Amino acid sequence: MGTSGRRDTEGARCLVTGASGYIGGRLVPELLQAGYRVRCLVRSPGKLRDHPWASDVETVQGDVTDARSVAGAMRGIDVAYYLVHALGSGADFEDTDRRAARIFAEQAHAAGVRRIVYLGGLTPRDVPERSLSPHLRSRAEVGRVFLDAPVPATVLRAAVVIGSGSASFEMLRYLTERLPVMVTPSWVHTRTQPVGVRDVLRYLVGSAAMPDDVDRAFDIGGPDVLTYREMMARYAAVAGLRRRVIVPVPVLTPRLSSHWVGLVTPVPASIARPLTESLRHEVVCYEHDIARHVPDPPGHPMPFDEALAMALRRVREAQVATRWSSASFPGAPSDPLPTDPDWAGGSLYQDERELPVDASPQALWKVIEGIGGDNGWYSFPLAWAVRGWLDRFVGGVGLRRGRRDAERLRVGDSLDFWRVEEIEPVRLLRLRAEMRLPGLAWLEMRVETDAEGRTRYRQRALFHPRGLFGHAYWWSVSPFHAVVFGGMARNITQAATKGLTARGDGRRAERVRRPRGHRSARQ
Repeated sequence: MGTSGRRDTEGARCLVTGASGYIGGRLVPELLQAGYRVRCLVRSPGKLRDHPWASDVETVQGDVTDARSVAGAMRGIDVAYYLVHALGSGADFEDTDRRAARIFAEQAHAAGVRRIVYLGGLTPRDVPERSLSPHLRSRAEVGRVFLDAPVPATVLRAAVVIGSGSASFEMLRYLTERLPVMVTPSWVHTRTQPVGVRDVLRYLVGSAAMPDDVDRAFDIGGPDVLTYREMMARYAAVAGLRRRVIVPVPVLTPRLSSHWVGLVTPVPASIARPLTESLRHEVVCYEHDIARHVPDPPGHPMPFDEALAMALRRVREAQVATRWSSASFPGAPSDPLPTDPDWAGGSLYQDERELPVDASPQALWKVIEGIGGDNGWYSFPLAWAVRGWLDRFVGGVGLRRGRRDAERLRVGDSLDFWRVEEIEPVRLLRLRAEMRLPGLAWLEMRVETDAEGRTRYRQRALFHPRGLFGHAYWWSVSPFHAVVFGGMARNITQAATKGLTARGDGRRAERVRRPRGHRSARQ
């Protein structure tokens, strides 16, 4: 059926899961612009609070593995988007994905939802499913669950997604920029068909209007079929870098490759491994039937070089709407918060610092909100670097995730190995640790005013240990707190007093009032 059979969807209601993630956070404003009403199902509604579109959507709390919350979110919905994956939640993530997809399909049918739209992975033809990576195998199975369900489904299958902040783009970018000469795995010769994130979003939005008799999977990709080696060479050309020397080494397994990628790029090994495993087999589109229902405008699908140039421009102008790290690492929803009355979670260790500041609250806040990333942590730099290296060594995210925006933070942002859990402008920044720890950890920075109207800075590091090892960990690192946390408090207050944004390495400082258009190239 062609475009003449498209349904009139003006005012239709869409449910979006994964709205705090990379694709979901970009899809929501596109749906709103297209005239849809949007409801978001999220585990932590606060993570959406600071998005520019937050007041234009309905937000409900729940989890795709909880049938009751999914049922409530499905009421009155016309089109349901499934943009979540359990990858990284443990060895049983395939079972979790399967169970969540079945719950989603069952509740969509019970609620009378007209269509399910799912973004999955492009799988190779003529390769037995058992030979695929667990990542690709699980995505294929989720798509099959939706296609076998009574509700008509659109399953979009993409390979490498190129866009500012995507994990695939970040991996490509850092490998190419940091290694003029690189020893690479054999998968650099595997062909793949990258697709620009703008085209992915266009297909997702267009899928909502497909006629009811469309119930199938669609391959989506750009016009270029390239090996990863060719992609790196094209990136170097677009970015204005010298020609890269690439030496493939067949002995690098996907596991070793993921650690190699984790060492060189901000993408941790836990995320890099499914990406590299997906490159073992050739993944190219065998049809472009999606264009019958979502016609391609001139210049689309976007060529690879153009998608790269656009992503690079967004990075350099600090206009990255979402990043691969926008989706938080899995954690138990029942984890207690440091604001719980009487501390519901048991032992809580604290390191508190409080200092006067000879500056306005606004000047102090500007320093606090600019912390992390290229500005550093206003403390003993070697200690932070070593902690980041140790975290990467054990499979954590390390320090190199940086910031989404060089100057502004919002709830849910990743900030090196922290995540913004709460932000109240000119008052409070609370970060929750996402490094590998035997417990839960937070770092709070507050701007306060005393009875005489003077500005004061208050800092708290909190740690909730798990088991004996957690207690031992706290006491083993507590001797260093005077240097790390004490130095941080002093340097933050001094930077605010001097009107400086100080770099954590102590080598130089930059005026808070930067030249117009200045942005951190790292972002």
